[in-house]
Amino acid sequence: MTKCNHEELSFSNCRKRHVRWNFAGGSISSNGGALLLREVDRRLGLTAGVARALGDGRQRGKVRHEVVTMVRQRVHAVALGYEDLNDHDALREDPVVQTACERDESLASSSTLCRFEQRAKHQWAIAIHREMVEQFIASFAHPPQELVLDFDATDDPVHGHQPGRFFHGYYDSYCYLPLYVFCAQQLLVAYLRPSNIDGSRHAWAILSLLVKRLRQAWPTVRIVFRGDSGFCRHRMFDWCERNDVHYIVGLARNRVLEREVEVACEVAKDGFESTGAKSRVFSEFEYAAGTWRRSRRVIARIEHGPKGRNPRFIVTNLHGEARRLYEKLYCQRGDMENRLKEQQLGLFADRTSSSKWWTNQYRVLLAALAYTLLETMRRTALEGTKLARAQCQTLRLRLLRIGAVVTRNTRTITVRLSSACPDQGVFRLLVQRLTAG
Repeated sequence: MTKCNHEELSFSNCRKRHVRWNFAGGSISSNGGALLLREVDRRLGLTAGVARALGDGRQRGKVRHEVVTMVRQRVHAVALGYEDLNDHDALREDPVVQTACERDESLASSSTLCRFEQRAKHQWAIAIHREMVEQFIASFAHPPQELVLDFDATDDPVHGHQPGRFFHGYYDSYCYLPLYVFCAQQLLVAYLRPSNIDGSRHAWAILSLLVKRLRQAWPTVRIVFRGDSGFCRHRMFDWCERNDVHYIVGLARNRVLEREVEVACEVAKDGFESTGAKSRVFSEFEYAAGTWRRSRRVIARIEHGPKGRNPRFIVTNLHGEARRLYEKLYCQRGDMENRLKEQQLGLFADRTSSSKWWTNQYRVLLAALAYTLLETMRRTALEGTKLARAQCQTLRLRLLRIGAVVTRNTRTITVRLSSACPDQGVFRLLVQRLTAG
């Protein structure tokens, strides 16, 4: 039997004792919390549903790594913080990650995963989006009365001369312009687009598809379309009005709008000068741009402070008091910025470095699927805890990337976490909730 000698390194002494360091610890994982992802995934059936939708055209007898295993391996790895395919050359041997993927042997290598991703096509994007929408519908125990759909676009810098590479003046870079749709904190759409288009391109078609499916599930649900001024398009408003969809959308300022609020601006200015504190005034009026077929309700919010006046405008077909609609409904779309940061900074949705368009779209959707797992964990199993509003990066640091000693035999897999883990209470509660009936 070969005897392996592990090189030991020495550190400075601690209280007269030698401190030695080596790689002879055996089966130890730095991803002890990956089993939490496994439980969330099993409850949702998320990666299994995606794998069924993608299908597998390979010869059955020559397949070592199933599609469901490769999808699960990549989605779990992104949630754990491993953004690159190269990470899997070592991660494939991690015993906890193997267990999370329902395997007890080596997972797919980076080259195998890369070959799989290079097969991505248009139908994959449709299938994964359909699964995400079905997961959203299944998350409601009872039909909702109202759904607010937030649309927003963001920049995704390209990596060299890739397909769909264009310069975007607003972002001052070569980038893609992916479109995201959220309902509260749940993600429904992550659609990759080139940047040489109008920011609202395809939003109309996506809204139409979403409304059709949501009303199949809940015929009486009230749907509100919410977006910034980049989505202020008269054809979108016409469609919403014909299909009983409400909207509340930002409206870019112009000279006509500013003339309409001259009196309100003076009132705000007087309030600031009399109190010395920033003054806020609301106004509303009917307005029709030159391309609009009819006039629509516009709400103006005018602030006056040390830097002068700052008017903002929104257009809506909702009824209600102007201040409440602006502050309590429209301004809530600002939380979507946090969700977009989670996608790109926390879950690496910007790792679109492939030379193939649909492979990049697939990688954006991998981040979306990882987000679905973490958001479900946060929304359902962490309710009432100190991590109930934590972002993905915090959940990863506190619950997933935890050192663990692993022992496996024919009957048992034991994962031992540190006795000094600072979040033991939350971890225990989380496991109880995820494994309950």
